[in-house]
Amino acid sequence: MSVAPDASGDVQAWRKATRKALIERRVAAGDAARHAWNRGIEAHLERLLPTIASEIVGFCWPYKDEPDARPVVQRLMDRGARAALPVVVAPRTPLAFREWRPGCAMQEGAHGIPEPGPDAAEVTPDLVLLPMNGFDAAGYRLGYGSGFFDRTLASLDRRPTVIGLCYELGRLDTIRPQPHDIPLDFVVTEAGAWRRGAAGLAPVRSGAREDDDRRDR
Repeated sequence: MSVAPDASGDVQAWRKATRKALIERRVAAGDAARHAWNRGIEAHLERLLPTIASEIVGFCWPYKDEPDARPVVQRLMDRGARAALPVVVAPRTPLAFREWRPGCAMQEGAHGIPEPGPDAAEVTPDLVLLPMNGFDAAGYRLGYGSGFFDRTLASLDRRPTVIGLCYELGRLDTIRPQPHDIPLDFVVTEAGAWRRGAAGLAPVRSGAREDDDRRDR
């Protein structure tokens, strides 16, 4: 998706309009297309993450027809991983992550999104599967504008590996990143997987997660 010039110079207004357009395109694509795209994303994630055991995997409950990470998370849990969902504690504060298991007690959180109840243990994820409305060639994410994830990542003593999940229709030239925006480590779409490096996104070698080479953090 090409980026049209913003005559007003208002980055936030441009992002709001772009976000709205991308969500509308995603919803309009229909269930069959999104189902096929999700299967492609799952396949590329499986190649990117061949084995995960005894790690905590953060993910997001699907919202507004975003990519659905739950099937991959379940497979990772079958291999020994633990899972966690983000919880909005208060406006303009970092998110908390609470452990999630199938069948655990859930409550309605911000925007009506399900989240584990207060009795669930708070944990720090080692890996986060993060859905996106859009992304750009430099590895930056267009979210919902609240800044929760950037604020959360900036607050953590040990930053998790972050894999952005998006459909190809969300690919942008640039999201016009601002100083507070934190780039992703990887991007996965139905078309493939990319790792962020000094020159931006580059295709991932087959099966390479490269945890020990986390440049440009």
